[in-house]
Amino acid sequence: MNALFGTPQGPQEIADRMAITDVLAAHSRALDRLDLQLLQSCYWDDAQVDYGSYKGPAQQFAELVLPALEAQYELTRHCLSNTLIELRSAQALAESNVNAGHLLAGAEQEMLFGGRYLDTLEKRDGNWKLQHRQVVIDWSRRHPVEDERDGEAFSQLARGAHRDADPLHAFLNASR
Repeated sequence: MNALFGTPQGPQEIADRMAITDVLAAHSRALDRLDLQLLQSCYWDDAQVDYGSYKGPAQQFAELVLPALEAQYELTRHCLSNTLIELRSAQALAESNVNAGHLLAGAEQEMLFGGRYLDTLEKRDGNWKLQHRQVVIDWSRRHPVEDERDGEAFSQLARGAHRDADPLHAFLNASR
């Protein structure tokens, strides 16, 4: 990516990197909370994705992937790390590691996915959004789960959920 890692950056470059990081994090939140509006807002209208079995328009992908996630999994958790961003004026290339946990319906199995997102983002009218995403698989595994959410140690915690049932929405609305 950038041959000058560790070089101090100016305020605009820092702002651009933060805006890109926000888009990438919002994409993960949208998948995990099944938030179609948020997911679509992360992509330009003409954006494309390559998710292996689906290659095509990102807006259409958003409409297909959320019902598929809801049908197969009780919850998902997409965590990004080691994101490297190369700025090229109004375009950016980003590589992010993604570790995604998928709790299968019935909470008896979990599918863990380790891979990377190779993203091209564009800045238009001062806003960064995804223009292309390619998903790369590094590994995946499935294993049995002993669901401890109802156990003594965790039974009093708020529960993650899809859509508006997730505590996130009450949290965000309470501060408005």
